[in-house]
Amino acid sequence: MLHLEREIHEQPAVLARFLARQSDNVARIAAAVADADISHIVIAARGTSDNAATYGRYILESMAGTVVSLAAPSLFTLYHRPPRLNRALVIGVSQSGRGLDIVEVLRQSKAQGAMTLAITNFVDSPMAQVADHVIGLEAGEERAVAATKTYTAQLLALASLAAALAKDEARLRELVQVPEWVASALTLQDEIIRAAERYRYMEVCAMLGRGYNYATAFEIALKLKETCYLSTQPYSTADFRHGPIAMISPSFPVFLVGPSGVVYDDVYGCAQELVQRDAELIAISDREPLLALARTPLRMPVAMPEWLSPIAYVVPGQLFALAQAVSRGYNPDQPRGLEKVTLTL
Repeated sequence: MLHLEREIHEQPAVLARFLARQSDNVARIAAAVADADISHIVIAARGTSDNAATYGRYILESMAGTVVSLAAPSLFTLYHRPPRLNRALVIGVSQSGRGLDIVEVLRQSKAQGAMTLAITNFVDSPMAQVADHVIGLEAGEERAVAATKTYTAQLLALASLAAALAKDEARLRELVQVPEWVASALTLQDEIIRAAERYRYMEVCAMLGRGYNYATAFEIALKLKETCYLSTQPYSTADFRHGPIAMISPSFPVFLVGPSGVVYDDVYGCAQELVQRDAELIAISDREPLLALARTPLRMPVAMPEWLSPIAYVVPGQLFALAQAVSRGYNPDQPRGLEKVTLTL
C-alpha cells in the first residue's frame, strides 16, 4: 500500500488520539490566553499548514471573537520590518516545526512580548522550542510528501482551541464525533476511484468552497497540484463570480465543496450558474439538490456541523488526488521535485 493511502486511512485514529492526549493541554493554553492581555491573533504558516491557518482564521474569529490575521513571514526574514505584536497571540502552524521563516516569526514575536504557540507534529522541533506553548498533533510519522493526517490534525487543533477560547461546552462535545465523521468519509474510496477515471486526462479545473471550507478548496487544489501536477485554481464562490467565472466553457471541470450550513445556498446558487454555462460539476455535499446538479456527485454519508465539516470534507479530495495520481501512473508518495520538509526563509 502507498504511504499516502495508508496515512489517509490513519486519520480517524490520529484524530481520536489527538483528542485523548491534547484536550487538557488545549484547555490549559486557552485559559492562559484568556488571562493574558491579548488584542489579536496572528497565524504564521506555509504550504498545507497555510491552508490550515486559513481555517484557523475563520474559526477563531467566528468563535473567539478576536481579530485574526495571517502573517507575512517575509516582513520578518527579508524586509526586517515586522509589525508590532506585543499584545498578540502568535501561532506557528507547521507539520515539521522546522520552517526557518515560521520559527523566525515566533522568535521575533516573542522578543516583542507576544504570547507564542506552536502547533506541530514534532514537540521537540525548533519552532516548539521557541514557543511559550505547544500543541502536538499526535499524528505519528508521516512518510508521504503530501500531508494528509497532519493537516486534519491541525484543523482539529485549531477547532479545539477556538471552542476552548469560546468556552462553548456544546461545541467541545461535538469535537468527540470528528473521528467518526472522517471514518465515514473514507467509505467513499471505491466510488471515488471509479469517478476519478473519468478525469484521467483532465489538465485544468477549478475548486470552489466558501466560509469554513474556503480552506478546503485550497487544500484539495494543492493535493491535485502536488500529486497529479494539475493546474487547479481554488476560489471562494463569491470571488469566483468576480471575474474568474468568465473562463468557464462547456465541460470545464469544477469541484464544489457544499456542506449543509450557512454558505450552502450560496454554493448551490453558484452551481446553478455553472450548469447554465455547461460546466462539468464534481460536488462534495450531503445535500441532494446540489448533488443532483453534479455530473459526479460525491455524497457525504453523514451530516455534521459546518464549523467542523472541513476536517471530513477534505477527505474525498485527498482520495481523489490519490486515485488520479495512480491512474496517471505517478507515484504520489514522491512527487517530482518535492521534499517532505521545505525550508524557506
